[in-house]
Amino acid sequence: MAVLLTVGQLITQWQFDKFQDELWIIRYTALQRHQSQQVAKKALLLSDQHDPAAFRQTQKSLQNTFETISKYYRQGQQGILTEPSRTIANSDSVKLLYRAVQPHFDGLQAGTRLLTELRGPDDLRTEAGQRGLKLILANETAFLERIDAVVRQYTHELRQKLASLQRFEQYLYLLTLAILTAIAWFVYRPAARRLREAVAQLVAAEQRTTEANRKLTSVNTSLNKARQQLVESAKQQFQLQINEQKSRTAYLVAGQEEERKRLSRELHDGLGQMLTAIKLQIEGLEGRLANGAPVETNLQPLKSLITQTIQEARSISNNLMPSALSDFGLMPALRVLAEQHNRLAPGMVTLEADRWLMDPHAARLAQPVEITLYRVTQEALTNAIRHGKATHIGIHLFEKDQYLHLSITDNGVGFKTQRLSKEPHGQGVHNMHERVKLVNGTFKLTSVPGKGTKLKVSIPYHSHALTHDYDKTNVS
Repeated sequence: MAVLLTVGQLITQWQFDKFQDELWIIRYTALQRHQSQQVAKKALLLSDQHDPAAFRQTQKSLQNTFETISKYYRQGQQGILTEPSRTIANSDSVKLLYRAVQPHFDGLQAGTRLLTELRGPDDLRTEAGQRGLKLILANETAFLERIDAVVRQYTHELRQKLASLQRFEQYLYLLTLAILTAIAWFVYRPAARRLREAVAQLVAAEQRTTEANRKLTSVNTSLNKARQQLVESAKQQFQLQINEQKSRTAYLVAGQEEERKRLSRELHDGLGQMLTAIKLQIEGLEGRLANGAPVETNLQPLKSLITQTIQEARSISNNLMPSALSDFGLMPALRVLAEQHNRLAPGMVTLEADRWLMDPHAARLAQPVEITLYRVTQEALTNAIRHGKATHIGIHLFEKDQYLHLSITDNGVGFKTQRLSKEPHGQGVHNMHERVKLVNGTFKLTSVPGKGTKLKVSIPYHSHALTHDYDKTNVS
């Protein structure tokens, strides 16, 4: 019975899975009907356009719409699914219907090509423009009808398969009832007789079991004591984990508050004072204008002050989230960071990385990994320069054993790691450690007084060729 039910369930699920794939193919085919109407609509809209900019925009929309039709047409014709990635063999009837659609698809394709190659609204009156419009209008209705026939054929075939599966389920149900009847007659009746005999034997064995239970009671008491000790130990371990998590959360919150304080100081001391100075300059100009005095000589300082304000705003924005990191990835952002320090002290920072990381066409890393590595590097450079008094800092990024490794070495004064919690940069090091933990990485810091400091971060490596959407106001 177990084998029969398992095989029946596997066959049923396999058929349902195939039906889902065929439903996706039907959806791809049905989408072509809507898109073909959009092509005709955009072609007619194109003929009514007289503004060159609107004409080109409509041309681009027409081309994009036909590319979508072409994509779904090819996938339906070849039975290819992209989500999930599978291939379905079309029946001979479907292939025959697609051969009937092909001339009309070619007509739509030719008409679209002619219209998208026009240079302006005036070209619509040319022979090529009129021919492209006629091709689309002449083939749109026929294409729609032929695609409808393909959808109907797909639906008919799917209904036939569902009917076959229903018959199979009915046969399986009848076979199951027959087997259950045989089991009741040939298995249950003899088993009931043996069960009565076994009950008599169990009654005799019950007395022996009672004596054994007395012995087990004492053993059970000992086990209960051991279980209680294990429960207490688990509670203590759980409490330690909770305390550790609270401590980690407190450090992260403290880091966020420190970043907010720093941003507040920059806005108040830098940007705020510059805007105040601009206000005073403008008030002075208003006074000169009211007195009829010339103001040309006072415009240059105001322009310079506005330029400084713009640069200060860009600096604050870049500190929050560098545009190079969000637009181009980790390596360009690290190069910009190194160049910023080298402009102040040439040759201070050197950056090395594996060749594939330097490739601008390489797949992007996951967004949390990029942000973590960038922020760790930024904090390490700040600590090395501000607290370590380093004159040279080496950054090395490489991949090994399915891990991405970041190594930062400086020739600063170093410090005793045992006193890290009392050092000025202890909070920053702890924040770096917590950031790395959040991406399942490891963090190691070694330092010897007078011999510099070395930081190493290792993160499980997974590349993601995805579009990154950074929130520049919330990522710190």
